[in-house]
Amino acid sequence: MEEVKQKSWFGRNWVWVVPLGGCLTIIAFFVLGIGALVFGVSKAISGSAPYEYAVEQASNSPKVIAALGSPVETDGIMQGNISLENGDSGHVDITIPLKGSKRKGYVTIIGEKVNGDWVYEELYVLIKSTNEEINLLDKSLEGN
Repeated sequence: MEEVKQKSWFGRNWVWVVPLGGCLTIIAFFVLGIGALVFGVSKAISGSAPYEYAVEQASNSPKVIAALGSPVETDGIMQGNISLENGDSGHVDITIPLKGSKRKGYVTIIGEKVNGDWVYEELYVLIKSTNEEINLLDKSLEGN
Protein backbone atom coordinates (compact mmCIF):
# COMPACT_ATOMS: atom_id res chain seq x y z
CA MET A 1 0.00 0.00 0.00
CA GLU A 2 1.40 3.29 -1.10
CA GLU A 3 0.81 6.35 1.02
CA VAL A 4 0.07 9.58 -0.84
CA LYS A 5 1.42 12.60 0.93
CA GLN A 6 -1.11 15.44 0.86
CA LYS A 7 0.04 19.03 0.36
CA SER A 8 -0.18 21.47 3.23
CA TRP A 9 -3.06 23.94 3.45
CA PHE A 10 -0.81 26.76 2.15
CA GLY A 11 0.46 24.54 -0.65
CA ARG A 12 -3.11 23.92 -1.80
CA ASN A 13 -4.32 27.54 -1.40
CA TRP A 14 -1.33 29.78 -2.17
CA VAL A 15 -2.85 30.86 -5.50
CA TRP A 16 -5.51 32.99 -3.79
CA VAL A 17 -3.86 33.55 -0.37
CA VAL A 18 -0.83 35.47 -1.69
CA PRO A 19 -2.74 38.04 -3.82
CA LEU A 20 -5.44 38.48 -1.18
CA GLY A 21 -2.86 38.92 1.58
CA GLY A 22 -0.96 41.45 -0.52
CA CYS A 23 -4.12 43.44 -1.26
CA LEU A 24 -5.18 43.44 2.38
CA THR A 25 -1.71 44.61 3.42
CA ILE A 26 -1.83 47.50 0.95
CA ILE A 27 -5.32 48.47 2.13
CA ALA A 28 -4.21 48.34 5.78
CA PHE A 29 -1.20 50.59 5.07
CA PHE A 30 -3.46 53.00 3.15
CA VAL A 31 -6.00 53.22 5.99
CA LEU A 32 -3.28 53.64 8.61
CA GLY A 33 -1.60 56.32 6.48
CA ILE A 34 -4.82 58.31 6.06
CA GLY A 35 -5.52 57.98 9.80
CA ALA A 36 -2.04 59.21 10.67
CA LEU A 37 -2.41 62.13 8.26
CA VAL A 38 -5.77 63.19 9.71
CA PHE A 39 -4.48 62.82 13.27
CA GLY A 40 -1.31 64.78 12.47
CA VAL A 41 -3.14 67.66 10.79
CA SER A 42 -5.75 67.77 13.56
CA LYS A 43 -3.02 67.79 16.21
CA ALA A 44 -1.15 70.59 14.42
CA ILE A 45 -4.26 72.76 14.11
CA SER A 46 -5.35 72.14 17.70
CA GLY A 47 -1.98 73.51 18.80
CA SER A 48 -2.39 76.71 16.80
CA ALA A 49 -2.92 80.12 18.40
CA PRO A 50 -6.45 80.69 16.96
CA TYR A 51 -7.65 77.25 18.11
CA GLU A 52 -6.29 77.71 21.62
CA TYR A 53 -7.64 81.28 21.80
CA ALA A 54 -11.15 80.22 20.71
CA VAL A 55 -11.31 77.33 23.20
CA GLU A 56 -9.95 79.52 26.02
CA GLN A 57 -12.44 82.32 25.36
CA ALA A 58 -15.37 79.87 25.19
CA SER A 59 -14.27 77.98 28.32
CA ASN A 60 -13.93 81.19 30.36
CA SER A 61 -17.12 82.92 29.19
CA PRO A 62 -19.82 83.08 31.89
CA LYS A 63 -22.56 83.09 29.19
CA VAL A 64 -21.14 79.98 27.51
CA ILE A 65 -20.72 78.20 30.84
CA ALA A 66 -24.32 79.06 31.75
CA ALA A 67 -25.60 77.76 28.40
CA LEU A 68 -23.48 74.60 28.06
CA GLY A 69 -22.71 73.77 31.68
CA SER A 70 -19.37 73.44 33.39
CA PRO A 71 -16.75 72.40 32.43
CA VAL A 72 -16.70 73.46 28.77
CA GLU A 73 -14.45 71.13 26.77
CA THR A 74 -13.70 70.29 23.14
CA ASP A 75 -15.74 67.40 21.76
CA GLY A 76 -14.50 65.89 18.53
CA ILE A 77 -12.71 66.93 15.39
CA MET A 78 -12.78 70.53 14.27
CA GLN A 79 -13.79 71.60 10.78
CA GLY A 80 -12.40 74.33 8.57
CA ASN A 81 -8.92 75.47 7.71
CA ILE A 82 -5.97 77.55 8.74
CA SER A 83 -3.59 78.85 6.12
CA LEU A 84 -0.29 80.56 6.78
CA GLU A 85 1.76 82.40 4.20
CA ASN A 86 5.41 83.06 5.15
CA GLY A 87 4.59 83.16 8.89
CA ASP A 88 3.43 86.79 9.03
CA SER A 89 0.10 86.49 7.25
CA GLY A 90 -2.66 83.95 7.08
CA HIS A 91 -6.34 83.15 7.44
CA VAL A 92 -8.37 81.07 9.88
CA ASP A 93 -11.94 79.80 9.51
CA ILE A 94 -12.58 76.91 11.89
CA THR A 95 -15.46 75.48 13.90
CA ILE A 96 -14.66 73.49 17.04
CA PRO A 97 -17.25 71.21 18.70
CA LEU A 98 -17.77 71.87 22.42
CA LYS A 99 -19.58 70.09 25.21
CA GLY A 100 -20.59 71.01 28.71
CA SER A 101 -22.48 69.17 31.42
CA LYS A 102 -25.84 70.36 29.99
CA ARG A 103 -25.52 70.84 26.24
CA LYS A 104 -23.30 70.79 23.18
CA GLY A 105 -22.29 73.60 20.90
CA TYR A 106 -19.68 74.92 18.50
CA VAL A 107 -17.18 77.75 18.71
CA THR A 108 -16.43 79.42 15.37
CA ILE A 109 -13.44 81.65 14.77
CA ILE A 110 -12.72 83.62 11.61
CA GLY A 111 -9.74 85.91 11.29
CA GLU A 112 -6.64 87.10 9.51
CA LYS A 113 -3.01 87.12 10.54
CA VAL A 114 -1.51 90.50 9.67
CA ASN A 115 2.14 91.34 10.36
CA GLY A 116 2.42 88.35 12.69
CA ASP A 117 -0.67 89.16 14.82
CA TRP A 118 -4.06 87.46 14.62
CA VAL A 119 -7.03 89.79 14.16
CA TYR A 120 -10.34 88.02 14.71
CA GLU A 121 -13.37 89.09 12.67
CA GLU A 122 -15.80 86.62 14.23
CA LEU A 123 -15.65 84.56 17.40
CA TYR A 124 -18.90 83.09 18.65
CA VAL A 125 -20.40 80.00 20.24
CA LEU A 126 -23.51 78.43 18.72
CA ILE A 127 -25.55 76.38 21.19
CA LYS A 128 -26.67 73.26 19.30
CA SER A 129 -30.10 72.67 20.87
CA THR A 130 -31.32 76.28 20.97
CA ASN A 131 -29.39 77.87 18.05
CA GLU A 132 -28.44 80.68 20.46
CA GLU A 133 -25.33 82.54 19.31
CA ILE A 134 -22.98 83.99 21.93
CA ASN A 135 -20.58 86.63 20.59
CA LEU A 136 -17.22 86.30 22.36
CA LEU A 137 -15.66 89.37 20.75
CA ASP A 138 -18.13 91.83 22.30
CA LYS A 139 -17.08 91.95 25.96
CA SER A 140 -19.97 94.32 26.80
CA LEU A 141 -22.36 91.37 26.26
CA GLU A 142 -20.58 89.13 28.78
CA GLY A 143 -22.45 90.41 31.80
CA ASN A 144 -25.88 90.04 30.15
